[in-house]
Amino acid sequence: METVIRYFSALILPGLLVLLFTRVTYNRVIGLILTVALIATSVYKGYTNTFMLIVVDAFSLTAGFWMAEKMKQKALNKT
Repeated sequence: METVIRYFSALILPGLLVLLFTRVTYNRVIGLILTVALIATSVYKGYTNTFMLIVVDAFSLTAGFWMAEKMKQKALNKT
């Protein structure tokens, strides 16, 4: 059960963090860098202990980065 929660969190949270940091900093690259730094710290501390979790984190980061670009385009088209 704990493994399922870890994989679900790895699938959702990094993408959401990229979106959050992008909204706060108004720069999607900075949002991505801050999220990667948090994940790197997680790996260093031992919370992310399998290669598959790192792959799922990377997928979520990519999806969050893509969604941040879509969010930016939507905001530009509104104005």
